[in-house]
Amino acid sequence: MSTVETRAGEYKMELTQEQLDILEGKKGETMAKVIKTVVMFGEIFGAKRLVPITHNSGHLVTSFGIGILAPLYRTMDELINAGIKVKGDFTVDPRPLDYKNVKCTMLEKLLFNKILYSKQEQYESQLKKVGLKDEDGFTCTCYLPEVGNTPKEGDILAWAESSAVVYANSVLGARCNRNSGMLDLFSSIVGYVPEFGLLTDEGRKASWKVYVNTTKKPEAQVLGSAIGMKVMEDVPYVYGLDKFLGTELNDENKSYLKDFGAATASNGAVGLYHIDNLTPEAKRCGEELIKPDAKEYIIDDAELERIKNSYPIMWKDPNKKADKCFIGCPHLTLQQLKDWTDKIEKGLKETGRKKVALTTVFTAAPGVVKEFQKSEHYPRLMAAGAKLSSICPLMYTNNPLTKKYNIATNSNKLRTYSAARFYEDDEMLAIIVGKEGH
Repeated sequence: MSTVETRAGEYKMELTQEQLDILEGKKGETMAKVIKTVVMFGEIFGAKRLVPITHNSGHLVTSFGIGILAPLYRTMDELINAGIKVKGDFTVDPRPLDYKNVKCTMLEKLLFNKILYSKQEQYESQLKKVGLKDEDGFTCTCYLPEVGNTPKEGDILAWAESSAVVYANSVLGARCNRNSGMLDLFSSIVGYVPEFGLLTDEGRKASWKVYVNTTKKPEAQVLGSAIGMKVMEDVPYVYGLDKFLGTELNDENKSYLKDFGAATASNGAVGLYHIDNLTPEAKRCGEELIKPDAKEYIIDDAELERIKNSYPIMWKDPNKKADKCFIGCPHLTLQQLKDWTDKIEKGLKETGRKKVALTTVFTAAPGVVKEFQKSEHYPRLMAAGAKLSSICPLMYTNNPLTKKYNIATNSNKLRTYSAARFYEDDEMLAIIVGKEGH
C-alpha cells in the first residue's frame, strides 16, 4: 500500500468525524490507507456515505496462497505489523488442497506445492493473525448453522464470495454487494461499507419478472443458470417456483436455493433474487419489489433443455467415461450429504455393486463434515467408497494437469470455471453407481 496523503475536502462522501479522523491518520498510516481504499471504492459506485457493518463475522473470498499474489502478502504483513485486525472475526473460502481425501499424483503435488499454492501455509498464518474465526472457518457456505456465520435479516455485510453473497441477500434477507477481494477484508477492519446497490431499497428492486412454467420441479442448477445468463447482474423476481417448493424456507428449500443462487451468480452476476411467496422480502413486500418497467422471461421445459444443451463439453475425449466426479460446489449441507448417501446406497443395490464406480468426492464445510461424521450415514457413505472433503473443487480442478481427467459435476459453478462436465443429479447418480450406458 502506498503512502497516504489525505485532505477531507477531496472526498464527495458525507463522512463522520470518526471516519475523517481515520483518514487523517489519527489511528495510524495503515488504517488511513485501509479506509481510503474503502471510500474510493464507494465513490466509484456513487455511494454517498459509509454505513456500519452490523454482523460481527465477515467472509473473505481469497483463501488460496497462490505464489504470484505477492502484493496480497505484502498488504497482509503491513496490517499485521501495524497490529490491525478485523472487528469481530471472519470465515474464508475453502482450502485448495486436501491430499488425504483428494488423491494427487506426484507431479500434481509438485505443481500445487511449488508453483500454484506455494504460499498456502504462510497465507493461512497471516489470516489467523488478522482475525480468522478458527481452523474450521474455510468454506464457501459460511452461513450454514454448523459454521456459525449466519447473518440476520437486515444485517449489513461486506462479503465477496458470490454464492455466499446471493444466499445472504436472497434467503436470509441480509444486505451485501458483490464486493471485490480485499474490500471484504478492509471493510471488516474499519467496520464500514459503502452504501450503494444492494444495500439500498431501490437497488434491491427487481428489473426482471421470471415465470417458471415447467411441468416438474426444475433442476436448481439449470434453472439458476438460465436466469443468470438472461438477467446478468440484475435482480429477478421469480414466479411459479413456489408451486414446487411451497412457501416455507425449510432445510430442503434452503439447500435448493443455495444451489440455484450459486448458478445465477456464476453463470450471470446475480447478487439478489426474490422468489414469490418464499424468500423473506418477497413474502413481506410482494410485487412492490418489482420496477414498473421490468422485463419478462418465461422458462418452460424446452427452455431449460436448450440451456443445458448449450453447455460446452471441454473433455479432451467427450466419448470416454468420467474418471472423477465432484459434488458440492458450493459446499453441501448436512441434509444433502445424508440424501446423497441414501441415493448411492439404493443405486448400488440396483446395479449390484458394492462401491462407487469412479472416484467420487463430496465436499462440505469442516463443521458440516464433523456433524455428518456423528451420524449413521457417515460409515455408510464411506463403505460405499466415496470420499468426503472440505476442499474447494474449483481451485483443485483449475489447473492444467487436471484437464487429463474427465471430471463430472452437478455444479454449474464448477462447470463454468473449469473443464468439468455438467450432469443433472439423476445423471450423476447413474455415473456414480455404474449404471449401464454411463
